[in-house]
Amino acid sequence: MTVLRREASLKVVGFKGPQSAVPSQQYQVQQDAQPLFQPLQIGTLQLQHKIVMAPLTRNRAPSTIPAEAMAVYYSQRATQGGLQISEATCISQQGQGYPNVPGIHNAAQVEAWRPIVQAVHDKGGRFFCQLWHVGRASHQDFQPDGGPPVGPSPIRVSDAFEIYTPKGGPFKYPMPRALAVQEIKDIVQHYAAAAKNAIAAGFDGIEVHGANGYLLDQFWKDSSNQRDDEYGGSDENKARLMIEVMEAVAGAIGAERCGVRLSPYNSFLDATDSVQRAIDKNVWLMQQLDARVPGLAYIHMVEPRLAAGNAEIEGHIDHTLNPFRKATSRPFLAAGGFKRDTAIAAVASGEADAVVFGRHFISNPDLVRRLAVDAPLNKYDRSTFYAAQPGQMEGYIDYPFLEE
Repeated sequence: MTVLRREASLKVVGFKGPQSAVPSQQYQVQQDAQPLFQPLQIGTLQLQHKIVMAPLTRNRAPSTIPAEAMAVYYSQRATQGGLQISEATCISQQGQGYPNVPGIHNAAQVEAWRPIVQAVHDKGGRFFCQLWHVGRASHQDFQPDGGPPVGPSPIRVSDAFEIYTPKGGPFKYPMPRALAVQEIKDIVQHYAAAAKNAIAAGFDGIEVHGANGYLLDQFWKDSSNQRDDEYGGSDENKARLMIEVMEAVAGAIGAERCGVRLSPYNSFLDATDSVQRAIDKNVWLMQQLDARVPGLAYIHMVEPRLAAGNAEIEGHIDHTLNPFRKATSRPFLAAGGFKRDTAIAAVASGEADAVVFGRHFISNPDLVRRLAVDAPLNKYDRSTFYAAQPGQMEGYIDYPFLEE
């Protein structure tokens, strides 16, 4: 029977509340959970289980500099041979669209990430950095020149969505300006530079954020890309930026250190395709990535039940991720609304090679152990997902471990 070990964590001085695990101990994995606790090869890394921590924006990096508490947060959730994906991390100031999210485009940010990554490695964990450019989902308050945000086309995010900036909010999203071709080429190089910075900070690899209505997804989705040049029109042209970015990061650090996250059915921030278009386009994209970026570490996709961001769709959904899983030779990670039984079933059936948990990882720092022994889960508090102030520790590093 599989046996896992967990270790003690770090401390944030001055914060009162449970921050770390109880002393090291071993526990046995229940028989029904065995499919989740088998090894998995991701690039050159061998994981010891198939439970992955999702990239989760928490707004606790003041002025884009990763904070000390982030070392506690990530190390609490680290496990021997487990994979964590960092919160979305900006590749440039232009790519920022939320207050107090981390960056990895300058020396201060890289240095601040080092002890956080080390804290995960000290627990035996594996850590990928998710690279992010929000595109049109930004505001002039974030832009280096105070101008409009950028995107594939001058199409603004609708009033169904709102944005907060360092000056307050909520505000409506402004009209973006369309990127010039040379600017797009520059952004590709920003991704490559950020990938190198991530490796310099100690990360095991990077995940390109190509999902959820941000820049790469804006170029890929029909609703947000109305260009008529080499980056618009045909599916091949709409995918050009995504593929160029993947080729650039793979060239910078090695394909085996690179993954990509996609959300074919997601409609967040008005980046949408019809269901059939999503299937046809993304099956083709899987084939292109296999051919153009051989050796890619993994494909990470969002389930259709999270088609509107974090909100789960009720009732039966006919379409699945299966067409994409079958179309790629790469390890396939699935995210979105999984529970213990559905996660076990997805891996056991071969629908996914690993399952990515988000909200339950927020409220259960020892989620891997709880899934192993079938222990009850702490309930999460949505009101503390995103910090009003970056120093807010409530709902961040104070969720209790099983013994507490």
